[in-house]
Amino acid sequence: MMKPLTQENSKLGFVGIGYMGRPIARRLLESGFKLTAYDRDHNKAEELIRYGGKVAQSVSQLSSSCNVILSCLPTDEAVLDIYRGSEGAFARAQRGSLVIDLSTVYPETSQELSRLGSERGVEVLDVTISGSTPTAENGLLTLFGGGDKVCFDAAESIFRVIAKKYFYLGPSGSGATMKLVVNTLLGIGMQAIAEAVALGEKAGLDRNRLLNVLSETAVVAPAHVGKLERAMRRDYSPQFPIRLMNKDFGLILNLAAAVGARMPATGAAFEINARQADEGAEQDFSAVILQMEERGNLSSNGNGRPDPA
Repeated sequence: MMKPLTQENSKLGFVGIGYMGRPIARRLLESGFKLTAYDRDHNKAEELIRYGGKVAQSVSQLSSSCNVILSCLPTDEAVLDIYRGSEGAFARAQRGSLVIDLSTVYPETSQELSRLGSERGVEVLDVTISGSTPTAENGLLTLFGGGDKVCFDAAESIFRVIAKKYFYLGPSGSGATMKLVVNTLLGIGMQAIAEAVALGEKAGLDRNRLLNVLSETAVVAPAHVGKLERAMRRDYSPQFPIRLMNKDFGLILNLAAAVGARMPATGAAFEINARQADEGAEQDFSAVILQMEERGNLSSNGNGRPDPA
């Protein structure tokens, strides 16, 4: 039975210091956990030194010196590449250690990671995260966990630092599945908002007033309210990049095909999301508003009227 993890008995390793990894790792350091970071871009890992973090030169060096490894990576391929192989995290991981993968991946990837860990005597949890960069900075994420329940409970002191809510869903892959369910609503909801905004503008409503009033209504989810406020300033800098939402849509539709679920609205939202992602700029997923405004031939001056044809 795994003992509860504390600041005193835990040495954390953190792989992937990106949009979400950076604020999560920083909060863990500021709460008193000892943490060593690794990122293929060493400059990103070195940003944590000012908060008391250490930097590993390789993922195998990190895994050999830590009893808990957290990872927050952008794709299934990146996750598997970090952990498997002769230079991967599992190769030199301590028996009895714990992996907490925070990445949004296909459920089978989480199950494969658990199988690989088991061969090395390492427990693996898939603990996916819901929230954007500001949510992570303030420790207000929501977590969905899959894997061994005893290990999940043992890691509660870590979860309390980074999240407002955390839920155990079931065996390996359950956390990954729940994240795809949640991101289905996130992505479709943003597309619905983009269409509604374009409709209001085409019908002559002032753009900023429209966005402001929408943000005050009960029909807009809390996760989308901040997006409307930023859209008023035409600020689409990435908090949750559209390329990652696009990747998640692909995972969602793959899972739907595998289990025989019909998802026509998801497919339509994916199409618009992919079109905006193809623009190439590093934008927030709320930039689908721009795509719908462009399709509506709407002006960029915010007056709520279409450009003359």
